[in-house]
Amino acid sequence: MAFHGSKCCRFIVGRHYDVKALSTQRVKLFVPSSTPKLLRWYSSATQEENELELVSLANSSAAVPATKIGTTQELAVPVGQRQRLNEEVLPFSAFLTDNFGRQHSYLRISLTEKCNLRCQYCMPEEGVKLTPRAQLLSTSEVLTVAQLFVREGVEKIRLTGGEPLIRPDVLDIITELRKLEGLKTIAVTTNGMNLVRLLPKLKEAGLDLLNISLDTLVPAKFEFIVRRKGFHKVMEGIDKAIEMGYNPVKVNCVVMRGLNEDELLDFVALTEKKPLEVRFIEYMPFDGNKWNFKKMVSYQEMLDRIRQQWPSLEQLPLGKTDTAKTFKVPGFQGQVGFITSMSDQFCGSCNRLRITADGNLKVCLFGNTEVSLRDVLRSGASDQKLLDIIGAAVGRKKKQHAGMFSISQMKNRPMILIGG
Repeated sequence: MAFHGSKCCRFIVGRHYDVKALSTQRVKLFVPSSTPKLLRWYSSATQEENELELVSLANSSAAVPATKIGTTQELAVPVGQRQRLNEEVLPFSAFLTDNFGRQHSYLRISLTEKCNLRCQYCMPEEGVKLTPRAQLLSTSEVLTVAQLFVREGVEKIRLTGGEPLIRPDVLDIITELRKLEGLKTIAVTTNGMNLVRLLPKLKEAGLDLLNISLDTLVPAKFEFIVRRKGFHKVMEGIDKAIEMGYNPVKVNCVVMRGLNEDELLDFVALTEKKPLEVRFIEYMPFDGNKWNFKKMVSYQEMLDRIRQQWPSLEQLPLGKTDTAKTFKVPGFQGQVGFITSMSDQFCGSCNRLRITADGNLKVCLFGNTEVSLRDVLRSGASDQKLLDIIGAAVGRKKKQHAGMFSISQMKNRPMILIGG
C-alpha cells in the first residue's frame, strides 16, 4: 500500500536498492545487538514522555553504525544522502510493523468500561473504578484514531468493552467506520444481552462479524458466573444472529475447571444443527480475576475429551494470523475452535493492537506498558506526530508474552478495562 504522511520505509535483508532521501525520513536498519538500547519501558506513558523518547531517538541515531545483523533501531537519513542498502521494502506501513516483521492489520477498540454483567474472569467481585467520562475517547476521537490506523493498513476493527452495545453512539460509530476506504471488516464482541433489540440496526449500519460470550448452557450456572440474570436473552440473541444471516456466529466460552469444563460436549453438540463456531478459551490471568493454574483447562485436555466423543473430529486449515485452532465434526453445520493463549501461545503471528476506552494503546494483551493516544490527540498534535508515537510503541512490542505464571504475577488491568 502507499505510505502516508512523511514517507516511512521499512527494509529487510534481501536485494540491493539505492535510496535517496528527498526529505528527512524514518528508516529501519539493522544494527549490532551491542548497540545501547535507546528506548525505555514505561507504563501509561504521557505525551511528554513520548516526545522525550522521540527526541532521544533522533539525537542518538546518528552515532549508530548500520550493519546487517542484530536488532533494529530508528535512524534519520539526512537530506540528499544516498545509501546502498542490502534491504527490501515491505508493502506495509512501517508504523504498524514491529521489529519481528509482524504487520498489525487488526485493531480492537474498547468503546466503554461499563458492562451490564459481572463475569468472574473479567471483573473483580468488588467491581472496578471507572474512568471519568471526560477522560474516555469521544465519538470523534474514536473515529479519528480508527481513520489513522486504517490509512496505515488496518483492515479489520473489532469493537469491544465492557459491553460495547450499551454505548449510546455505537450505531453512529459503526456507520462512520463503514465509510473508511480500506476497512474490510467491522466486528463486535458482545455479551448478547441487547442483541435482539439492536441487531437489525447494527447490520444495517454495516456490522460484519459477531462474537457472543456464553460460558454455560445452564441458566442457574449462568447467573453464578456473570452475577446477573439474562441467560435466555443471550440465547435469543444467538438465534437472532443466525436468523439474520451471520455465518458463522462465534460463541466465546472461557473454560474453567470446576465450573463449566463438564459442558464441553454440550457446546460442541450445538454446532451440529447451527452455523456456530464455539471458541473454547483457556482461562487467562488478569487483575482481580483470582486466576489459578489449577483452574485452567488446557487446549490439549479439552481436545482429548471432545475426541473421545467424536473420534472423527478433523482439524481445519490454519490461517496465517488466526488465533483459534479450529476443528469440525464431519456432518456438523458449525465448528469449534480453541484459543490457546496459555498452553500454546501464538505470539509469532500476532497482528493485533488494542486501544482502551480511555485512549491508551496496548500492543500486547498481556503487556503492562501503555501509551496514551488520547493525550496526544487532545494536545492538537499532527497525524504525523501521532504516527511517530504509535510506531515507537509498536517497535517496542516483545517477541512473545512472558508466560502464564509470570503474567499472573504482573500488574495489569482487569480484562473489563482492557477490552476483550
